[in-house]
Amino acid sequence: MLLSLLMAVLAEGDADLIKRLQSRDPQALAEIYDRYGRVAYSLILRVVRDAAIAEDLVQETFLRVWNRAQGFDAERGAFGPWLLSVARNRAIDYLRSAGGRERNALELDEVDHPALYTNMERDILASDDARVIRAALLKLTPQQREVIELAYYEGLTQTEMAERMGQPLGTVKTWVRAALKNLRDELGVAVPA
Repeated sequence: MLLSLLMAVLAEGDADLIKRLQSRDPQALAEIYDRYGRVAYSLILRVVRDAAIAEDLVQETFLRVWNRAQGFDAERGAFGPWLLSVARNRAIDYLRSAGGRERNALELDEVDHPALYTNMERDILASDDARVIRAALLKLTPQQREVIELAYYEGLTQTEMAERMGQPLGTVKTWVRAALKNLRDELGVAVPA
């Protein structure tokens, strides 16, 4: 949901590109890569924390988009968020694989934890939507922000978050509920519960 708000900035001109992509025009894929490649890379890198793996997953993402373009329905949602959900899902699938778990075994406290959206495109950060979202996230408590990041970037369940954070499940559920309520109130949009 948060990323789809950011992607609205890039959505202009997607309709023609999508039609060309669905017609199997390789140049359309190249243009889509030019438009979304760096953003997809930033998102994947944020999840997997490894540049070489992120590059591979970006290639897999665009191959998957090419192969599944026929299944995209513009009436069900915008193209940019769809593409980035493919990228995010590839990154989370990697983390859940045996190799991903092994490479990312360090706890968050033990690694350099970059600020949210650090690697996103400058033009997205400059957008009004990005500023509003960033401000809403900064109003969350550190625990609420962490559970949102763990859920979104690592795809963890509340039980997995509780284990990772060393907190009771009920506490984590309270943080998630409060974070979603605060984001919903702050953004004035429906945030999934």
